[in-house]
Amino acid sequence: MNQKTLKRQYSFEGKGLHSGRFAHLTICPAPAGTGIRFQRTDLGTDAFVDALAENVSSTSRSTTLSKGKVAVGTVEHLLSALTGLEVDNALVMIDSAEMPILDGSALPYVKAIAVDGLVEQDAPRQYIEFKEEIHIEDKSSGAYLKVIPADEPSYEVTIDFNSRVLGVQTSFFDFSQDYVSGIAPCRTFCFFREISALLSFGLVKGGDLDNAIVIVDSPVSQRKLDRMARLFNQPSVSVSPDGYLSNIELRFPDECCRHKLLDLMGDMRLIGGFPKARIVAYKPGHKLNTSSAKKIRQTL
Repeated sequence: MNQKTLKRQYSFEGKGLHSGRFAHLTICPAPAGTGIRFQRTDLGTDAFVDALAENVSSTSRSTTLSKGKVAVGTVEHLLSALTGLEVDNALVMIDSAEMPILDGSALPYVKAIAVDGLVEQDAPRQYIEFKEEIHIEDKSSGAYLKVIPADEPSYEVTIDFNSRVLGVQTSFFDFSQDYVSGIAPCRTFCFFREISALLSFGLVKGGDLDNAIVIVDSPVSQRKLDRMARLFNQPSVSVSPDGYLSNIELRFPDECCRHKLLDLMGDMRLIGGFPKARIVAYKPGHKLNTSSAKKIRQTL
């Protein structure tokens, strides 16, 4: 299989999930062998950082890439979209330090790009191959990630937040399935009990009920609901019988697990290409995902 890039440029704009700052973003075609590269246009014509694991500088509720003074945060959704569409090479031009969150999923990206299709390039795809299994574990949480050599890439995620709302969920994806309809629409999520702490750490300043699922897995007072309504600039918020804020309609019963799979695909793209492996993750997060990608990069 040959490498692929975009047929044309695609532009997006919106606020960052954590910073709340507005950003303009343009995804451009790139020559064979480029991989995925970010350019901070507000910092100059040579302000680049490549989407590689050694450039990960933060994993606090998202993945940030940095090289010198060039930093771009919350890159995982776009990286997942480009991976799901099988894009090998792209230049991502952005004028701010965080990607726009859009609707909290990868759907806006893939809806724009998939209509046009891709351009095949005159160079073979460079798959990342593995001679033996790699196993990374976080003993404090029991989370782990396994990389199992295989002929084709696939991804499997199991989540367990000890939540009465979510329970234990497992999702799987390989490239015989349709990423556009099955994975890309799945939105980011958090728990109601986390929001105050996240705000105190300077995070989720751009979060709202249009770009995130909020899970309520313990009783909440009306006072707290009223405070949350003011925070989200809503006249009121409520809790649905199945435990979600403001009766949000899930796109899939296991949307939260599918979003974790979406994140995993984006973070694992930081190995520098498509893995010839089955990636199996239990209770994954950005720290585990990117640590695993770094370990893989070190073995290449």
